[in-house]
Amino acid sequence: MRRHPWCLLALLLPLAASAAAQTSSPWREGVNYFLIEPAQPTNVPAGKVEVTEVFSYACPACNQFYPVADRLRESLPPNAVMDYISAAFNPSEDWPVFQRAYYTARALGIAVKTHDAMFNAVWKTGELAVADEATGRLKSPAPDIEDIASFYHRVTGISVQQFVSTANSFSVNLDMRRADSYITTAQVDETPTIIVNGRYRLTVASAGGFDQTIELVKWLVAKESK
Repeated sequence: MRRHPWCLLALLLPLAASAAAQTSSPWREGVNYFLIEPAQPTNVPAGKVEVTEVFSYACPACNQFYPVADRLRESLPPNAVMDYISAAFNPSEDWPVFQRAYYTARALGIAVKTHDAMFNAVWKTGELAVADEATGRLKSPAPDIEDIASFYHRVTGISVQQFVSTANSFSVNLDMRRADSYITTAQVDETPTIIVNGRYRLTVASAGGFDQTIELVKWLVAKESK
């Protein structure tokens, strides 16, 4: 059966439109963002899109990024939920202790209130600094969980004893193991890293800058919302 020219045109137009839509996107998979296979499970209700920052309070790049992360969270659409996973893959700079501190604060319901303040305690006031400001050398001993508990007591009023007890609990140890497993499976090898809905991974470098990170995350959220 012979096809009329208009029939062929009708078949080709949707393909051309699809190709144009793909080429018009400013973001490229494998360059600006990376597919996570298999996709990781999320902890948000159906219809919501999860945006996760993998970070450490002891990470200097995360300290530079946290105001951007705040801007990102505030600019997300109502169907997107931002959360955090604390990394521990740099033990020489005390990351496991700060990971324990984050999951303890989360278990006690004070993580959101103290998130930015923790960065400031490490990098601005030096209260919990891992390196000597004058020499740049790592402190020995590094801040321990009791030091961090004292900080949380000052900021929130929670007792040092309660914080330390929670820090050593089974549930916090489990949260830390889950975080380590998630980071490994999602192939996160630097911080900060952003993961969108368990499917896509990106960094500031892959996005091209701080503002571009925000725009790329919002673009991926819109992609997942469809």
